[in-house]
Amino acid sequence: MGIRLNWLHGIFPALVTPFDPKTEEVDEEAYRRLIQHVLPYVDGVVTSGTTGEFPYLTRAEQRRLIEIAREEVGEKRVIAGCGASGTAQALALARDAKDAGADAILVVTPYFLHPSDKEVYQHFYDIATQVDIPLILYNIPQVVDAVLPRNVVEDLADLPNVVGLKDSSGDLTYTLEILEYAGDRIDVLVGHDEVVIAALAAGVSGMILASAQVYPEIWQEVYRLVREGRLEEARALQRKVQKLSRIFCRHGGGVAVKAALNMMGIPVGPPRRPLKSTGGALIHETRAEIQLELERLGKIPVADEPFEYPSGPPEGRFGDLELTPEDIRRYGLRVGTGTAGEGVNRVQLDLVAGRKETPLGDAYALQLTYPLHGREALTVILEPGLTVRPSTLLLPTLPQKNLRQANMIYGPTQLAVGRAIVDALEAGIIPASAVDEEVMIVLATVHPKALDRHALYRSVYEAAHAAVAQAYGVPQ
Repeated sequence: MGIRLNWLHGIFPALVTPFDPKTEEVDEEAYRRLIQHVLPYVDGVVTSGTTGEFPYLTRAEQRRLIEIAREEVGEKRVIAGCGASGTAQALALARDAKDAGADAILVVTPYFLHPSDKEVYQHFYDIATQVDIPLILYNIPQVVDAVLPRNVVEDLADLPNVVGLKDSSGDLTYTLEILEYAGDRIDVLVGHDEVVIAALAAGVSGMILASAQVYPEIWQEVYRLVREGRLEEARALQRKVQKLSRIFCRHGGGVAVKAALNMMGIPVGPPRRPLKSTGGALIHETRAEIQLELERLGKIPVADEPFEYPSGPPEGRFGDLELTPEDIRRYGLRVGTGTAGEGVNRVQLDLVAGRKETPLGDAYALQLTYPLHGREALTVILEPGLTVRPSTLLLPTLPQKNLRQANMIYGPTQLAVGRAIVDALEAGIIPASAVDEEVMIVLATVHPKALDRHALYRSVYEAAHAAVAQAYGVPQ
């Protein structure tokens, strides 16, 4: 087949297989729309791979997916997943792929009965020598429960039809070993979304990723930046999508990716049974994290929720705690306000502190016993089991309408308030006597559209520091 090195390069999304929500039949029109969605940003597509739920597809369905992809991608490459536990079945899929117009086939390590190294070699040898189509080896031990041995890859790399290896293990030691022993004869592609930068820097020629159908333009830019030696910029981009990439990797297969695409308005339906889109391995909290990250990337809009920051005299902002300005003055309660940040990362914190035997102590206990619906107060902690002193409650001023908003309050906001209080105590701003004698309640107003956890943490810390300093009479 001539010179094969660099035959595979660039970004190839491992496409999900769309199914009709009612019948679970392959939704061909949805598949075409998905391909058109990724096509401007990729170098080809991969059909019926792990993300495409290949174990749940019939032979006829797999062939049809290749035919559709061939019709849609034009001159770009179509790589057909031809995974099977038996050689005869994989051979049949490989022949179908060639007839349907695939440019290459992707064949996973034989699974379930776990053949020996010699038998694994024979499996790939038979396919490579009996079907005249470029073959990409596929190492994904977290699914097949077996590593494609390096010595087997090294020997298979001598076969003319074997043009590459997709390594989805995430094990960079393995990747580097393959590059060392076979990288001069076959292309190596990274298949684990979390380690793209490191793999590209090590010398892989491209990537086959599930996430490349969610943010293909980002991976294309990462690929370009690494090739140009602009690693710092490439790292920043990978970090931008790292959390979502991690979610996709930890929930292997198409379940999490389909959830993301459906949220983005690219209907791909549910996974096939026994997998479930809701109520299964992908719990509600993880779905909320996917939504949050998609919003942060600008992949889905954030609903407009107009609101106003609290205004008026600071002593009058604690009515929900049944604390009046007269109570604050009579019992010598300390009040402080702090604001920080810009745009959606602007926060306002209103703090009240005082002795436990005052009405503030009663309000503290009441919020723990009878929390406000949608605005439940939480004890401020630095880590599980480690509460700050003086004992402090964090109470959002706005109802938390979804888990995304709650994650911003009961996450970076809670942690930043805790850190600011601890630092103020160490600096002597809060007197040591307050540790056991006083309590605090912090009213936190966080923009409903806040998405950047790190920026929000910085804003909250700054605002909390200012509120504490004001409450305890330290000039700013």
